[in-house]
Amino acid sequence: MLLGIALLLGLGVVVLVVIGLVKAARAVGEKVERQEAKARRAVENVTLKAKSYTQTGPQGQISAVRLGLRTSLDGTRRVLESAVGQDGQLGEALALLGRLDAHAAELDGELRMLEREPDAGRVAAKLPELRERAERITHSAETMRWAAQDRMHRFAADELGRLSRECEDEAGALRHWDTGPGASGAASASGGSGAGVGAAGAGAGEGEGAAREAGGARRGLTDGRGGRPSAEELLGLTDPVTKLAQRLRKPTTGPSAG
Repeated sequence: MLLGIALLLGLGVVVLVVIGLVKAARAVGEKVERQEAKARRAVENVTLKAKSYTQTGPQGQISAVRLGLRTSLDGTRRVLESAVGQDGQLGEALALLGRLDAHAAELDGELRMLEREPDAGRVAAKLPELRERAERITHSAETMRWAAQDRMHRFAADELGRLSRECEDEAGALRHWDTGPGASGAASASGGSGAGVGAAGAGAGEGEGAAREAGGARRGLTDGRGGRPSAEELLGLTDPVTKLAQRLRKPTTGPSAG
């Protein structure tokens, strides 16, 4: 019985380890594929830009159409992906962009085949139609990008307006003593608090005087009221000097007084 349970536990651990390794390998593979796709797309964009500048005629025009299509879709995707975390409604626009990207991929394939077409007449006949489709896709992508940018700017302006109004209200609350019926109330409150402070000071003075009368003149060490000891106190001569002074002041009686 115990051996069977141990075997089942060991088998479960092995299965979990295998599943974890498979998931990790799959995640690494997907990441590598994404990086390869990005690198390949970057190389293709650079190649298309070079062709659009160096080649003339239909070949250069096809390269320019393909480059404009990719640039517009990439720009719109960056804008939507950067703002979808703050505004969930942009997720629908991102889904529409995915569908639009699928049409753009089909059109890019047709343009690539037309780029390798040896018949110049067929290229001249098909290019206007493909260019018109590319313009429609580009316009749709740019419309969503501009709308998303306007939406973000609008939200930022509204938030800034609310924040400005809150700051103005707080500033008015901080200046409540300047105007309004609350000024006299604030003054009376401050006068009352000053009277309370004076009464508290008087009570403290009376308490201090009573403490002096009850316990004598008790000086503190750092209270600034003569807390430093005198030379007689430091030398221990306070009591003998006091006694000698009292003895000298005492009137003498007896025969020598006359």
